Amino acid sequence: MTPRLNEIWVYLSATPLLGLTATLIAYQLAYALYARTRFHPLANPVAISIALLVAVLTLTGTPYRTYFDGAQFVHFLLGPATVALAIPLYQQWDKLKRNWLALLAGTLIGSTAAIVTATSLAWLLGASPATILSIAPKSVTTPIAMGIAEKTGGLPSLTAVLVIATGILGAVMARGILNLMKIEDHAVRGFALGVTSHGIGTARAFQVSEEMGAFSGLAMGLSGVLTAVLLPLALRYLVPV
Repeated sequence: MTPRLNEIWVYLSATPLLGLTATLIAYQLAYALYARTRFHPLANPVAISIALLVAVLTLTGTPYRTYFDGAQFVHFLLGPATVALAIPLYQQWDKLKRNWLALLAGTLIGSTAAIVTATSLAWLLGASPATILSIAPKSVTTPIAMGIAEKTGGLPSLTAVLVIATGILGAVMARGILNLMKIEDHAVRGFALGVTSHGIGTARAFQVSEEMGAFSGLAMGLSGVLTAVLLPLALRYLVPV
């Protein structure tokens, strides 16, 4: 490091600004790469940002708690950002009124399928009950999923990792799968992405179109609510005694 950069690093490492600064820089670098690849799904900026942050924290020996003391401001903004999704959704109000029954049915089927397939696969592979409970809410947004895991006996930290992995995989694979199925309607594509890939999928959907992002945000919200209601009711059937 040059003397100037070294002074900046020493200052940041001693303040909560380290986590926030590292997060913003990592995402900007990841997004620049994403743009250079013409927004190719495999260059997902969230996945690249995580890899960059892990590398930086490992190489500098920075504890996660030190990092999160600054990065928690970004974490706090998840709530307002989720509420802000109501604005583009309101602009699709006419379409929502025409298709409300299909949207509810799609959310119910999608949420149930996400829970059953994940927990069944985990059970077949010999996972423990705690792991099964942790993986069950993997397709809903992180704050809701962690809350569900905590209340049902799962491991919130494991759930958070699984949720992020699910979102990244969905954002990467969704376009190819939907194209293969010849689904072109942006509302349908967005809704499918929101049910399966929550916030990360919704961010990807907004990059395609506002309509796609709005329906993805709706699916993310409905899926979170239904999973919070359905999962406790289904536990006796999904978790071996």
